[in-house]
Amino acid sequence: MSTINPQDVKDTAAFGKVGVLFGGRSAEREVSNMSGAGVLAALLSKGIDAHAFDPGQRSLAELAAEKFDRVFIALHGRYGEDGSLQGALELLGIPYTGSGVMASSVGMDKITTKIVWLNAGLPTPRYTVLNAQSDLAATAADLGLPLIVKPPHEGSTIGITKVSEAGAFQAAYDIAAALDDSVLAEEFVTGREFTVAILGGSATARALPIVEIVAPEGNYDYQNKYFTDDTKYHCPAVLPDALTAEMQRIAVDAYRTLGCEGWGRVDVLLRERDQKPFLLEVNTSPGMTSHSLVPMAARAEGISYEDLCVEILRTARLKLKG
Repeated sequence: MSTINPQDVKDTAAFGKVGVLFGGRSAEREVSNMSGAGVLAALLSKGIDAHAFDPGQRSLAELAAEKFDRVFIALHGRYGEDGSLQGALELLGIPYTGSGVMASSVGMDKITTKIVWLNAGLPTPRYTVLNAQSDLAATAADLGLPLIVKPPHEGSTIGITKVSEAGAFQAAYDIAAALDDSVLAEEFVTGREFTVAILGGSATARALPIVEIVAPEGNYDYQNKYFTDDTKYHCPAVLPDALTAEMQRIAVDAYRTLGCEGWGRVDVLLRERDQKPFLLEVNTSPGMTSHSLVPMAARAEGISYEDLCVEILRTARLKLKG
C-alpha cells in the first residue's frame, strides 16, 4: 500500500525549473540515457517544468547558467554517482536527489563500503584487494573457487567475472584492472539473489518489497540486466515473513551506516546452506529503466513509476551545512 500522499504528488508547481541529469561520461552512459529518458518523461507527464541536461556533453558553467531550482540525478557510475557531481552541485547551490558527497563516494567504492559495513557488524562476503603484485594462487586458496573478480568503482556488472578455475583468474584480473586501479576478489556465495529498494533519509528510511532476481544460469550480467527478457523477477520475493523482515532490516542498516539519503538500492545474497543474508553493494543512484528494480519494488507497493519519480524529486536538497 502506497504511503505517498496523492495530493502531494499532484502539487508540482513548487518544484520550479527542474534539470534531469543523465548521460554523463561513465561506462554506464547507455543505461543512464535510458534511465534519464524515463524520468524526464515521467516528470513532464506530471506537469513539471523538467529539462534534460547531459554533463557528459555540457559544462558546469552551462549547468549553472540553466538556473535549475533542483535536479534529479539519473547518472550512474563515475562522475555522477561517486560524489564528484554532488560536490559540484553543493558549490553551485543546486538541490539534488539522492545521497550527499560522502555517502555517494563511499557507496561507489565497493572496498570502502565493505570496510564500513564490517566495522558496523554487518554481513558481507569475504574479500581480498588485488594489485599487479598479488599472489592469485594464494587468494584462490584463501577465498576458494569459484570466486568473483570485479573493479570496485564500476556498476551494472561491468568488468565482473566469475572465476571457476584457477587458470582463468589472471584473465579475470586483467579485465577488472583495465577499468580500475585496484581489483576486488570476493568469496562466491552460493544461493539466491535479491535486491532491496529503500526510500527516505537516514531517520525515515524504509524498505520497499524485496525483489528476487533469477537470471539465466545465475548470470545477471549487463545484457541480462537491461536488454533481454530472460531474467525473471519475483516481487514481493517468496520468503518467510521473518526472513523478509531480517533482510529488509540489514539493508536499511547498510543504507544508514553509509549515510545514504533520498533513495537507493541494496543488493543481498541469501546463502543456500544456512539461509544467511550477505550484503553485496549499495546503489546510490539506481537504474530507472523499464527493466529496473526500484520501480518494480515501488509498483508492488502501489506506487506508479511517475509518482515514484515525483516523490524522489521531492527529496532533492543540499546536504552540506554551512
